[in-house]
Amino acid sequence: MVVGDLMLDEYLWGAASRISPEAPVAVVEVVRESAELGGAANVAQNISSLKGLPILAGVVGRDSAGERLKRILEEKGIATDGVFVEEDRPTTVKTRIMAQHQHILRVDKESKSPISDETKRKVVEFVSEGLENADALLFEDYDKGVLDGGIIGELVGLAKSQGKVVTADPKFDHFFEYRGVDLFKPNQREVEAVMGVRLTNGQSASRVGRQLVSKLGDPSVLLTQGEKGMVLFLPEGEETHIAAVAREVFDVSGAGDTVIAAATLALAAGASPREAAVIANSAAGIGVSRVGVVPVDFEELWEAI
Repeated sequence: MVVGDLMLDEYLWGAASRISPEAPVAVVEVVRESAELGGAANVAQNISSLKGLPILAGVVGRDSAGERLKRILEEKGIATDGVFVEEDRPTTVKTRIMAQHQHILRVDKESKSPISDETKRKVVEFVSEGLENADALLFEDYDKGVLDGGIIGELVGLAKSQGKVVTADPKFDHFFEYRGVDLFKPNQREVEAVMGVRLTNGQSASRVGRQLVSKLGDPSVLLTQGEKGMVLFLPEGEETHIAAVAREVFDVSGAGDTVIAAATLALAAGASPREAAVIANSAAGIGVSRVGVVPVDFEELWEAI
């Protein structure tokens, strides 16, 4: 079960060969457009491509972007009965302008205001009813208004009472609301902002990692650090450093989605936290080696491992 912020990732592909006479900016001549799933929708897509069965819950607006997002989900075999439409709310869209396969600019259209109480009720009811058919509950939080402390606390308690694996990919606003989850996956930038520190070396990362384990009720904490790899902090005090897979990095878009999807699926299948982290690290290495938000499939992950 994946619940969180749904996004549509649009791409404008072209070439930049001249500077605008109106301002010192590149002129990109668009030759192709494409759209992919983003946020919680991309997490569900990754779970599906890794041979898991995602049940997706989230919110879109009553607009063309929302219809397009739902259509892509359906084309990929992911059910949309948990995708609720809220009037007067735009679907979150990230438009990336690409020139010669380089990321030139990103334009965001979104609302960060909380969803209505009525929509919250629908989301909670859908997740609550669907949990009995799920092995795990995954929160994908981008601070776009779907998740809040009330929803998170209620669903974590419900999932844990049923013995489900619970994981969270947090942002900033509700960072410490995920107390009680089994796996908590922040990245370095998020940790530095929330904890008010700079992780300049392994010693500072170790100290902060142990603090997070304590503050969040003893989950496994998987701190992702980009090219530095990952550090897994276990409740027992054990700490495991996992080096980034040596691949050429083309695009980090969606890398966090890939990590939490692979790690959660591994835990649900019986992996230990360390095994899940190693699997997720391999998946991330594949994901960042390609341009655009492209899900990692089971066969290529199997081959990489």
